Amino acid sequence: MPRRRHRTYRALADINIANLVDVVLVLLIIFMISAPLLQSGIEVNLPQTRAAAISEQAEGVVVTIDEKGGIYINDVWSRLESFDENLQREMRTKNASSVYLRADSMVLYGTAINIIGRLKELGIEEIGLVTARQEKGRERTSRK
Repeated sequence: MPRRRHRTYRALADINIANLVDVVLVLLIIFMISAPLLQSGIEVNLPQTRAAAISEQAEGVVVTIDEKGGIYINDVWSRLESFDENLQREMRTKNASSVYLRADSMVLYGTAINIIGRLKELGIEEIGLVTARQEKGRERTSRK
């Protein structure tokens, strides 16, 4: 009878990282492409100010008023007649106590004040006004 030879296996100490690098680069490209798409929101031209921006936005409901006067609660369009009810429902859903108002710089002052007045009537005391940071050297002159 022939004698069987036992094979001896050695552990490979080399790691082939070429495949790992390929996978990481593909994931990086996917995230670079998809990240801007995840930032949902209604496009508005925010008024600019020199005031410091909040570094971390706390949890809250975002109310947006676009250039045409359309009102959105967390990116969902709302009629003015049902605004109060929709806002209260969204605040209960998110368990939030604050509201952030984003309004286009071309929105009439009366429209923004109307929304702020409704927020105050609902008992919301924490109202944040979202603005864009003003670039240095691009200050607007005040009208007289």
